[in-house]
Amino acid sequence: GFRKRFTLLRRRASATRSKLTEMPRVISNETLGCPPIRALTFDSLGLIKVTEARGKERGTPTVVNSWGEMNASRSVLAASMDDRLNNPLLAVARKDGNVEVLNPCNGDLHFAYSVFGDDGSSPEDNEVSGLHLFRKQKEDHTERSCTLLTCTRKGDVSLRTVQFPDARADSTDEAAPKTWKACGSGELLVGKVDGTENFGLFGGKRVEVNIWDLEQCTKIWSAKSPPKDNLGIFTPTWFTCAAFMSNDDHRKFVTGTKSHQVRLYDVSAQRRPVMSFDFHETAITAITQDPDGHTVYVGNASADLAAFDIRTGKLLGSFLGKCSGSIRSVVRHPHHQVIASCGLDRYLRVYDVKTRQLISAVFLKQHLTGLVFDSGFSGEAEIANTVVEAETEETMEQEGQEEENDDEIEEAPVKRKKSKKEKRSREKVSEGEEMDKLRSKKTRDHKKKTKKVKHTEED
Repeated sequence: GFRKRFTLLRRRASATRSKLTEMPRVISNETLGCPPIRALTFDSLGLIKVTEARGKERGTPTVVNSWGEMNASRSVLAASMDDRLNNPLLAVARKDGNVEVLNPCNGDLHFAYSVFGDDGSSPEDNEVSGLHLFRKQKEDHTERSCTLLTCTRKGDVSLRTVQFPDARADSTDEAAPKTWKACGSGELLVGKVDGTENFGLFGGKRVEVNIWDLEQCTKIWSAKSPPKDNLGIFTPTWFTCAAFMSNDDHRKFVTGTKSHQVRLYDVSAQRRPVMSFDFHETAITAITQDPDGHTVYVGNASADLAAFDIRTGKLLGSFLGKCSGSIRSVVRHPHHQVIASCGLDRYLRVYDVKTRQLISAVFLKQHLTGLVFDSGFSGEAEIANTVVEAETEETMEQEGQEEENDDEIEEAPVKRKKSKKEKRSREKVSEGEEMDKLRSKKTRDHKKKTKKVKHTEED
């Protein structure tokens, strides 16, 4: 009995290995196709990978660039992007406490600084949990500047502006960074900035969500924990993700909790949630809003992704496609009707918003921690250039072939078709020549034999 069980376990293990080895690197739906998108993904080993789908319709996303070196201590914890047309910027916060500002077009480093330079605390105990790169920048030809907001697990929030003339020169702080404590106790896990970039939202484990005025660095609103349920059980506060419902209004926002609950808050109405509903049985790990203002996309730790109407709490539908592993980021594209998700199963998946079908999936080898879209990418210029180059190459090849054919026609003699009689006569002549050769061989052999017989008789 033990041997049979052992052999069965070995067969199952070999079958699972074969399935894993046969997993495709790129899965695409040819009927739908992927619009031109450019996505930047971040993983647990500190790599930044660029995935692009070029073409107007039915493109296939492929990895075109990979920046950085594999190092677990430089894992990317948070990222934010300013994808304007002129001088775009990308900010990433790493596990070792460094915040880097890069060029999202080629991956060049503009500047970097450490969040733990002032207080001297170790990054292991106080990791960065939130990062935002402000879009309102001071555009100057001589000196460029950017403003960054960071928050750590212990509740330390800092707001600093950094000047960098170019990539070679050293960066300098315009003034001392503004710092404050968003929570006195607990663990801060969520840090978001609204569309107007005037207000910030913070929350986490044993930390109720609260909103701060970023200009005055003061708290203007704090939520109240929901009441006990029918059984008298109080669910502890544990927020994992949040998103503002509109870019113009900071008063409505939606949150996800560790207790698989989605909550809608309205600052102007009350301190407790206006609406709350459950989604499966695992923690909510990622949430994002739709530009229509009433649809949210929710992902959880059991790889479930669904769309909800936040006005009624009704489930609009689940997104189709095989997915295994916790979802860590869900992003809605601002222009195209697609959303993308990534997580611990190492796949970047792109879905159609209307049909909720999987358009494409790209295998990226490492555990993914975040995702951002480059909304300024169109994919037409690159394709136009490649098409023009391909057309010129084809025309050059055709011209070269035509010239070679002309030369061959001039040099080669004119050939005429042979009649059937000529072919038959040639065949008869060739047959006669073969018969003559055979006869000559026979006569030679006969002469040799007769000579040998004469020599033997004389002896």
